[in-house]
Amino acid sequence: MTRRRDVDTAEPLTEWVTGLLPKVSSEDPYDRPAGGRSRDPEFAPYPPPEPPRSDGGWSTTTRSREPRSYAQDAPDHRPGPGGGLDAARHRETAEVEPYDRSGRLFFHIVFWSALATSVELWWLNTPSGSINTTADILIAGGRLTGMVGGFLLLAQVLLMSRVRWLERWIGAHSLLIWHRELGAFLLLAILAHAGLIAVGYSKLTNEPVVAGTWRLLNTYEDMLSAALATGILIGIALLAIRAIRRMMNYELWYYLHLSTYLVLLFGYGHQFATGQELSKPGFGRYFWAGLYFFVIACVLWGRIIAPIAFNVRHRLRVEDVVPEAPDMVSIYISGNRLDELDARAGQYFRWRFLTKGGWWQAHPFSLSAAPNEQWLRLTVKVVGDHTESLQYLEPGTRIFAEGPSGVFTADRAIRPRALLIAGGSGIAPIRALLEDLPEHTVVIYRSRSEDELLFRDELDWLARARNAQVWYVIGSREDPAPRHLFTAKGMRELVPDVRRRDIYLCGPPGLVDVSMRTMRKLRVPRRQMHLDPFEF
Repeated sequence: MTRRRDVDTAEPLTEWVTGLLPKVSSEDPYDRPAGGRSRDPEFAPYPPPEPPRSDGGWSTTTRSREPRSYAQDAPDHRPGPGGGLDAARHRETAEVEPYDRSGRLFFHIVFWSALATSVELWWLNTPSGSINTTADILIAGGRLTGMVGGFLLLAQVLLMSRVRWLERWIGAHSLLIWHRELGAFLLLAILAHAGLIAVGYSKLTNEPVVAGTWRLLNTYEDMLSAALATGILIGIALLAIRAIRRMMNYELWYYLHLSTYLVLLFGYGHQFATGQELSKPGFGRYFWAGLYFFVIACVLWGRIIAPIAFNVRHRLRVEDVVPEAPDMVSIYISGNRLDELDARAGQYFRWRFLTKGGWWQAHPFSLSAAPNEQWLRLTVKVVGDHTESLQYLEPGTRIFAEGPSGVFTADRAIRPRALLIAGGSGIAPIRALLEDLPEHTVVIYRSRSEDELLFRDELDWLARARNAQVWYVIGSREDPAPRHLFTAKGMRELVPDVRRRDIYLCGPPGLVDVSMRTMRKLRVPRRQMHLDPFEF
């Protein structure tokens, strides 16, 4: 950096970057060399333009006065309104439709109605005058919390079933948050159920709690399996503690977390064998059997049937592995019938590379370029043994993928313009989104140094082709220019119409948190905020 900007005395940001407009070449960009970015030039679709100048911790690429030389010369990978640059131009001319919340509303209605029905079953099976003693009250409370806990367990499994309609209605990030919050209520409900039943039964038999609990476990059918399910549930809750989870690698945590299905299996036998509301034929038994059937069907479809059908249809394989930075690689993926792939820029897949040591591991990575009929691309940061091994993938390696997932997509926008904010490897889905969003999009790319910037050549080229602005915000957290930008005043100086834009955020938790606080101070409506934080 040539100098550091004094944010207290300097002119407004929009004036401070005057004169940084890059020169536009009239040559066909696809005739240029790929600059060594790929062994096969077919897989280096975006040529390096002339780099913009930088000054004082900021640099920008603004729209060209004559962008047609790029927009006309660059072939669209997906013709028509399906995606790519033509798709963005097509959506620009159409009326912007608001985000359809009908699916989420419908889910809320069904969720609360089904929960109310479960509670009603307890009420109908509790005769008037049957609750008189302390033991009766405790046992009734245990039955009620058991019904609520069983229902929340089914809801937990459904939220993580990966069925596409649920992700489209609610969004992958919201599903993850709901899953965590319901997990806490589920644990409390099950512990309350076990404690109230144990104490109530002990009082009913006039025995100490330990002796009464032991008698309870040995007297009633499937009580041991219920105790085992409770133990597994407590173990899963401990794994959710951040300090413990950080000590484990992703694969170990993931497979231990799958033991939730054992809780569902053990809980089923306990509920239908000893549950007063479900043990006898009637509406309650059939209602809960229907809930179990629906949830299990969603799990089978979302986690087994749909992924197998997807991979049989497309037969994905590694085409090329391209270094992007010392700890970053891009993996280009080819396959069959990619023109029929129902994927959008900003979405992610769970990728399982079928190598000797990696076939059992599936990790979520976002697409770092808009999908097209020739290839897909994901960009991976090396942070562990698995991601390090991806640098050495051989062309032709088969892939088993699950997805696409996520609603971090252009079709969720409700405003005609957008602001994209990225940090670190979060630039991958943001860079892909830039292809799919309307013109005049603004991108803010946060990085500690210029050496850590990814896709700069592609971002600069897309900025010209899409009449967009790309701002590179470079420096440490203590540097005054980046700190000033992520204030309400700084953001308003850089993007005066920020309240009238959709905001797309992807990056480390610190960047997402400070950006959200800034947007709240600017009173940006929550429905215009779209998040894809590092949550996996």
